Formats: sequence, structure tokens, C-alpha cells
Amino acid sequence: MENEILMDDKNILVMKLLHYFIIDKNYNPIILQGVENEIWLENLDEDYKVVRIVSGYIHNDEQFNFDVFKTKRIVKKIKKKTLSFRMNTLSIFLDLGDNVSQDIHAIPNVECVKIDTEADFKKSDVIKKEFPDLTKKLKFNEKGIALFAKITSDINEHNKKDAKKINAVFKSNFPMITYWLIAVNVILYVIPVLFGLYDDLIANFSVWGPAIREGQTYRLLTGIFLHGGIMHLLFNCYALYVIGSQVENFLGRFKFLIIYLVAGISGALFSMIFGNYASVGASGAIFGLMGALVYFGYHYRVYLGNVVKSQIIPLILLNLALGFFMSGVDNFAHIGGLIGGTLMSIALGVKDKSSWFERLNGWIITGIFIAFAIYMAFVYTV
Repeated sequence: MENEILMDDKNILVMKLLHYFIIDKNYNPIILQGVENEIWLENLDEDYKVVRIVSGYIHNDEQFNFDVFKTKRIVKKIKKKTLSFRMNTLSIFLDLGDNVSQDIHAIPNVECVKIDTEADFKKSDVIKKEFPDLTKKLKFNEKGIALFAKITSDINEHNKKDAKKINAVFKSNFPMITYWLIAVNVILYVIPVLFGLYDDLIANFSVWGPAIREGQTYRLLTGIFLHGGIMHLLFNCYALYVIGSQVENFLGRFKFLIIYLVAGISGALFSMIFGNYASVGASGAIFGLMGALVYFGYHYRVYLGNVVKSQIIPLILLNLALGFFMSGVDNFAHIGGLIGGTLMSIALGVKDKSSWFERLNGWIITGIFIAFAIYMAFVYTV
């Protein structure tokens, strides 16, 4: 009986489709409870982010309408989980009855395709446009049990490779640059305090607009390594340890350091533009790291979508809100750092996720942003 099931034409077509979408198009199965006779796949980088392979029999319009309702409800949940604004879905029906009389192509954001045999894929406009190589990829030399074994083996091997990539991304590494930055912040506070040089250090190296415009541009960098007190230092060092170690682990040491410095300088520029005071602290750079974490989480939102939505974004918003109500907080540096760090993250990209076009746009927008901030800080205010 098992062999008969495996040899059924519909089940063979399901296996071939799974092989195509998983191996060739890098879709991943979605685990759904209570869903029978259908397989859900997702690839957030494709135009059709969700593909459904429906092998269950749809008898009439009532069953079809319920299927559409159920599909939209599940897709809505996936959108929330993955922070997606739009999620086009392709439903491939392998057993759609002739009693379904309504136009199956008139469903917003859900494209429906009726397939009885492999030859029907050549008749579908959406398949020819979005997956033009599908028909060729469905052809195998193997038959029967040999076909099942090959498809199973290919999918298992593909899943192993994907698992290795994911493990490499999320593997915990020693955050060397994070510790170095913490050490620099601590040293530049403790030693001047011990030798009575703290006030002079702040006076000569803090972010202070008039001095920077007179030529002391080094303050844009030095100011982000100084702090206004022991509590300020401890808070920023703890935040840098928690957030920085994650960003360094996910993006790599070089990208982490560049994002940190660009975010810190962006925050210093915003402090010059909007604040008439001396400013110190690493918080602008740290906000930039939080922006980088959101950007990374967006690319890995299948794994981190709930964390980004429920923890990271609320943390950013809460700290920005508190900054407007607490005295002595340079919230403009936070905003500038957040923008600069996020844009720099787009420019540097996420390995195996960001396209060259996305990174190019990131560099262009980052350049425009930095140029605009410099103009506002040095030219417009004069």
C-alpha cells in the first residue's frame, strides 16, 4: 500500500514541486498545526513570498471560498511574525473540482493556479512569468521509488547546508571589538579622573559645535569615547556589551566597527545641528548598533521577527521617548546615531542576504545623509 501511495501521480507531482521550490528557489517549509493536504513554503526574497501546494480535493465554490479565507488568515499571521507589509501568495491546486465555478484568479494578493497535469504549468501566465524554469526542472530520469529516494536525498542535503549556514550566522563568537571599545571608554574615564585631568579632557575633546567649526573636527570622534560621569559610563558600557556583542557576532568585526564609528559621528553631527551644548557619550553609536540589529533582524525575520517586534523596536522607541523628557540627555545624538547606523548597515549589507543593488542604494543614501548632516552642521548654521 505504501508503494502505491508513493507511485500516485499527484503525490509524485507534489514531491517534484517540493524539490523545485526548496532546491532551486530556496523556499523553506512552514510548520502549521491543523493544516492537512497542503504544504506551505516561504521565501521572503521572492515576489511570491508564500507558495502553497494544495493536494486536497476542493469540491465546490463554498470549499474554495473557505480555503481562501483560511489562507488569508494564516498569511496575516505570517506577515506579523516576519514584519512584512505585503505578502503575495501563490496557491497551486492539484485537485480543484469542476464545480468550482468562480474566477480563481480574482483573489487579491493570492494567485491561484489549477493544475491537473505537469503540462498545465505551461498554460499558466504566472508560472511562466515568475518561475519560467519550473517545467524543465520537473523532469527527472528516475522513476517510482528511485525518484522518491533522489528527491528526499536532495532535500535532506539542502537542509543540512542551510542548517550549517544558519549555525554559522548565529554561532556565538568572542566579541573582541566590543571589549576593546568598552576598555577604551573605561580607560578614558578612569585615568583622567585619577590624575585630576577629567575636566580638561571634557573641555578639550567633547562634541562642542563652535570649537568643531573652528577646526577641531577631531572632537566628532573623541567625544563619543568620553562620558559625563560614572553612571553614564556604566550604563553605556553595559548597553554596548549587550547590544554590541550581538551586532559584532551577526555582522562581523569590521562591519561592526564601521557602523559604530559612523553612527557615533552621525550622532555628534546631529548634536552640533540641534544642540547648543557640549556633548559626550557612546549612546549615539549604541543607538546606531540597535538600528543595525533591526536591519539584520529584518533579513532574518523568520528567526528574529518576534524579537525585533517585541523587544528591539520597543526598546529604541522607549529610550527615544525618555530622552525627550529627561534632562541632560542628548537625544539628538541618539536620533542621528540611529539613522547613521541603520543606513551604514544597509550599505555594508548582511552576508548572503543583501543584494548588490540594496547595498549600492545604501551607500548612496548614506553618502547623501552624511553630506547633508555636514552641511547643516558646518555651513547652514554659520
